[in-house]
Amino acid sequence: MIRSVTEMSISYRLGNRLDLDEVIDLYRASTLGERRPVDDRDCMVQMIAAANLVVTAWDGDLIVGISRSLTDFCYVAYLADLAVRRSHQRQGIGKELIRRTRAELSPDATLVLLAAPAAAEYYPHVGFTHHPRAWILKAGNAIRDSGATAPALQPGGK
Repeated sequence: MIRSVTEMSISYRLGNRLDLDEVIDLYRASTLGERRPVDDRDCMVQMIAAANLVVTAWDGDLIVGISRSLTDFCYVAYLADLAVRRSHQRQGIGKELIRRTRAELSPDATLVLLAAPAAAEYYPHVGFTHHPRAWILKAGNAIRDSGATAPALQPGGK
């Protein structure tokens, strides 16, 4: 009997001990593979190993989704990657990965992400708000000396 995706039971796992080839296959099978270094195995190994909060979704033995985050668990978590196989999208898996990621954080922690262009309209529908003051410094871009000095940090990092 052939089951449709909606009839399949999805299980979720916590941890970054994953088979690299399975992860790369997942990234390629989602839209995220177009914007991640899936052909650079060393980089992909580091990306997974250095992430300290990884939640995965499984359809049997097939990895169908991943939430890869870097976090201090109490103040902020950067959701670096959220990927779901195209064949399993629109089933609530991405939302559940976000829920389970958030459940590992302090109730006061903020979840931050940079949306891929194709996913920009998705995040407001699941509860994220737009932040107009995010900044990125891309690889290869130099830090410029503007002549201005940064304000000194106060005790306690404020």
